[in-house]
Amino acid sequence: MKKLLLTSAGLANSKITEAFLKLVDKPASEIKIVFVPTASRTEEELHYVEESKKELIGLGIKRENIKTLNLDRKISYGDVTDFDMIYVCGGNTFYLLKKVRESGFDGIIKKFVENGGIYFGVSAGSNLAGPNIEIASLGDENDVELKDFTGLNLIDAAICPHSDKKDNEKIDAFKKRAKYKIIPLTDSQALLVLNNVVKIIGD
Repeated sequence: MKKLLLTSAGLANSKITEAFLKLVDKPASEIKIVFVPTASRTEEELHYVEESKKELIGLGIKRENIKTLNLDRKISYGDVTDFDMIYVCGGNTFYLLKKVRESGFDGIIKKFVENGGIYFGVSAGSNLAGPNIEIASLGDENDVELKDFTGLNLIDAAICPHSDKKDNEKIDAFKKRAKYKIIPLTDSQALLVLNNVVKIIGD
């Protein structure tokens, strides 16, 4: 069963938190998470990484059950075995995709999800899950000069996080030329994917 929770800003409200706990379906003290902060490079982005970790610990997840995985080496499936969730933080989506490919983590994530593991995305981590990350150019600079924007294809739509009304015109223009569906999410929304059920939750 495919289990994904794709967010703009993590556990932004009680509805997203409730969906998170329901997906894992075990006491918070027993939840084990692979935490990937690689996309975050600036001081501001790293601040949000720490906030994300605090959110998880605030739920009752033990600090020692959160394994930080930096994509600065080849990743093996053994790095994620025995964990319930892969949690991919926000930051620069183009840099994230580059590091995911270089480390072989793209194949690891797909296998993990196929085997029933949960994928949780925040911002760039959510955009990564779709068929193509190009819509990230509305907010991220492609400073790694990535040419191939193919995402993980865990879902058939590209997530556009941090969307609000002022972005509608740009998103609509992008939709017209994209060959795949675009799903804008506000900072208080998330996309829940549970096998064949796909729905937006949050405020």
